Amino acid sequence: MGHAPTLTRPDPGAYLDWEARQQTRSEYLRGEVIAMVGARRSHVLVAMDLGFALRQHLRGRPCQVFITDMKLRVEATEAFFYPDVVVTCDPRDAGDEDRFVAFPKLVVEVLSESTAAFDLGVKLDAYRQLDSLAEYAVVDPDRQIGPVYRRGTDGRWSLHDSPAGSPLRLESVDFDIPHAEVFAGVAGPAGRPG
Repeated sequence: MGHAPTLTRPDPGAYLDWEARQQTRSEYLRGEVIAMVGARRSHVLVAMDLGFALRQHLRGRPCQVFITDMKLRVEATEAFFYPDVVVTCDPRDAGDEDRFVAFPKLVVEVLSESTAAFDLGVKLDAYRQLDSLAEYAVVDPDRQIGPVYRRGTDGRWSLHDSPAGSPLRLESVDFDIPHAEVFAGVAGPAGRPG
């Protein structure tokens, strides 16, 4: 990931003010501004289809679904990230602050070769600091799998596999989405449509 060269070690408020004036998006982690790069077609398709399906599923409930352009604040790690999909059902996220959400129930990241280590390392560690977060799904369009990290009633996190071909189960929002809907139009692991 590249670094935005025009901002040096800002605090969170300075980052938010600076980023609001930029034409490109950047994430923030403990004073470091991280420039974001464009996504592949498969990445965009999976994020859009998951976001749309979740929005349809949650319609009429006090939840909001955002894709790609809504920042998520992780105060405990002094971070702002742009998850591919984030669901919040917390009334605190429906308040006056419209630049980010801070109390998600579900976060979904769509893996790409350039972000996989960050999504499965730094972001996973940061997201687990969010008391409101119940699940973190990591969807891999190349391998067509979607493992889910889920917080148990004891507060411990466990990994739940979602093998290729099986539905993606998101317990936090009581939702199962068929494999074919998650990976619609995306080439499968052997180069065939998913």
